[in-house]
Parts: sequence; structure tokens; C-alpha cells
Amino acid sequence: MKLGIAGFRKTVVAGGIGLLVLVALSLPAGAGVKPGDFITPDNASQVKDLVSPGVYYKVQQGMTMKIVPTTRIDWPPPYKDATEKYASQVQLSKDHRSLIGYVAGQPFPLIDANDPYVATKVVWNALWRPITTDDYDLRYYDCDTVYSGRNKPYFAIWYYQTGHYAGYDLVGRTEVEPMPVDPDFKNTNRLWLFLLGPQLAPQDGRGTSLLRYRYDNPNHGDDTWTWESGTRRLRRLNEAIMSSATGAYSWDPDHYSGFNPKTEEYDYKLIGEKEMLATVDAEHSPEIRCATDGGGSACPERWQMRHMYIVTAEPRRSVNNAEAIDSKTVIYMDSEMWFEPYVDTYDRRGELFRNHVYWLAYRDRPVPDAKIAIYPFKREFVVGACSTDVQSGQASMCYLPGHETAERECWYINMGAVDRAFFTPEAMVKMSETGHL
Repeated sequence: MKLGIAGFRKTVVAGGIGLLVLVALSLPAGAGVKPGDFITPDNASQVKDLVSPGVYYKVQQGMTMKIVPTTRIDWPPPYKDATEKYASQVQLSKDHRSLIGYVAGQPFPLIDANDPYVATKVVWNALWRPITTDDYDLRYYDCDTVYSGRNKPYFAIWYYQTGHYAGYDLVGRTEVEPMPVDPDFKNTNRLWLFLLGPQLAPQDGRGTSLLRYRYDNPNHGDDTWTWESGTRRLRRLNEAIMSSATGAYSWDPDHYSGFNPKTEEYDYKLIGEKEMLATVDAEHSPEIRCATDGGGSACPERWQMRHMYIVTAEPRRSVNNAEAIDSKTVIYMDSEMWFEPYVDTYDRRGELFRNHVYWLAYRDRPVPDAKIAIYPFKREFVVGACSTDVQSGQASMCYLPGHETAERECWYINMGAVDRAFFTPEAMVKMSETGHL
């Protein structure tokens, strides 16, 4: 039977009610806060139970919040259509490690609280999220690394700027031809391609780039290469070090856009559902550097109550992730936009290690004065992202678009801005060596 989106949502709500009773994690809507409240370290206790431990740490350190009414977030119409067309044929494999029959849209719009694999399905839904489905090119963004703290003056210990944060999906395409699957998928088994680079600042790392391929085969790890300015050579990376050995200070490739390691290499458990605060309709773009925590976040910004799935991810002790530095990741998944507003990771001692926060805007263009990236419907854009080592206080805050970059539109989503040819080791080396973006 084919269900409309309204039918999907009714089923999700019904399943959610049962799960809330089961795990007793539900809070009354707006508990602790109401629209118009302004949260500072002095009244941070009001949001302690409405955010993750990592986000609560950020508020204690000086990040402020403007509480606003909840906004409805709709999926892009092409993504809705693909979900209705293809979702009924999707299922987990017998070993529950991969998807069978996935084409496009959301794989599992019917969330059943009694399903023993509900957490795995939530994570697969997040992988094939509506925010980007075909291609994206985030051009020229920058990041500051600081030691954050309450009322600390801003002092950047490191500044980073890059030319591209770009991706291309071979499966799940909904807006740009070829749709819904790139024919190359049958030949290569690649699900998506990703490139970060070339680095533009600081000068001593200029040209450094990262290229990553994700495969549909659950036993095929990611292929990853870097080009580094110091050695001026292409280097192949071992998948096991992707969560710790690359990235800008506290950033790592597995958390560039929420929770992003290879899905099959983790075990998942649904802790429950809860009404929590998040930024999904940001006021500012570019984001504002927070003046009350040393530049370790974007503030003040609009936060609203959202319905979240809370899922833990623990690495399977296999060859590929035996060296994982995170013993556990707690994913907070917005049940409407299917993107993680924040993620907390825990070290091998089980102590809170890092927090990742993403500030998203919901509009028909990435910036108010956009001239190219304009859409016939609203969609989500990440306008700010921060990774914080809560054990040291070091935070890397990224601005999308950047504060000190010439490119102002920044985000080009599902516009054909990049194609497969952009994501080859040869193209990466050429771009890194010549500086032509």
C-alpha cells in the first residue's frame, strides 16, 4: 500500500508515542524554557535537560541562546516524492549491516518503536538525509580555533580557510540528472564522493586536500587520499585513523557533517525520544562570532524546541576501527529535518570528550542577498559548525559563509556545481598544485 507523507508522519508519531512511554524520556513541550527566554551561563540550569551534556558545557562556558517558537521544517518536494515512490521496497540485509532496494528519498519513513533495529534505521535515514541528495559545493569557508571560556576575550590560536567542501552522490539523486542513480554506481559500487580543499590558509599548509570515497559494500572500507603541501605528494590514508589523525584541530572527517563514519562499522541503540533545543532556523548568515565565550560558538542565536531521536553508536571491534579513540558517540537526531543539531563523543574511559554543534538556517537561499543559489522551496543550510574538546576547552568554530572570504553565497546544493570528474585523485592534485579552484 502506498502511503502519502501525511500517512508516514502519522505512523511515525504513533510509533513515537509508544516509545516515549517505554523509555520515559519525554518532557512536556517547552519544559524549562519558553519563547522569549534568553539563556546565559547564569540561568543555564534551565536548559540542562533540554540539550546534550556537550551543549550544556558550551552554555556554561558562555554560549547564549534566544528561545523562539518551534518552526515546521518541510522536506524538499523532490525528496518527498522519492520517499513515496521508493520507500516501500527498502529493507535491511539479513545481517542488518546494509540496505537492500534503496533508490532515493528516505529509506525508512515508518519508524516502529518495537522494531529491534529501529536505531539502525534512524542512522540510515540520517545518511540519506534531505539536506543534500545530489551534489553540493561549499565554497570558501573559514574556521577559528580558540580556547573558549566564559567572558574570555577572542584570541585565535589557529585560522583555517579552504576552497571547497564538496560532495557528489551516486545514489539517491532527486534534483539533478542523472536521477535517481548515477550509472557509474553499477561499475564502481561507490555511494558518494567527497573532497575538502585545497587549503588556502594558513600558508604553511596551502594546497592540502582530502578526498574520500564511500562504498555500498559493507566490507569495503572508505578509500581516502590526501595531498599535503609539505611533501607535495599524494598519500593514501588508512581508514582506521580517519576519526583522529586528520582535520582542523578538533575536527575529524567522521564528524564534518554530523555522524559520518561508515554506517556498517557501528552498533546502534535507541535511547529514546525527547523534546530538546536546537538551531534549525538561524537568524544570521554569516554567523556571528560569540563575544561571551571567546569565539568558541555562534551566539546569540535562535534555539527552539525540537523532537529528537537519541541514538548511541559504538564501534564494532573489527580491524578497521579497533583503534577508534571514541568508545561511544551519542547522536541527537532531529526527527523532522533528519540532521544532527549536535553530537557528543566519549573517550575510552567513558568520559565526555568532544561536542559537535551545527547551526542550520531554513530558507530558499543560503544568504539573503544570494544571486545564484536560489530555490523554489525552502531547504536547510548549515551556517555554522563547532567542534569542542570539552576536556581542554579548545574549540574550532567554522563559518559558512566565512568571515574573511570573498565568496558570499557559499552553499551550492543540488545545482550540478560539481560532477564526478571533480572527485579524482588526479583532479585533486592538479587543483592543489596550481591553486585553480
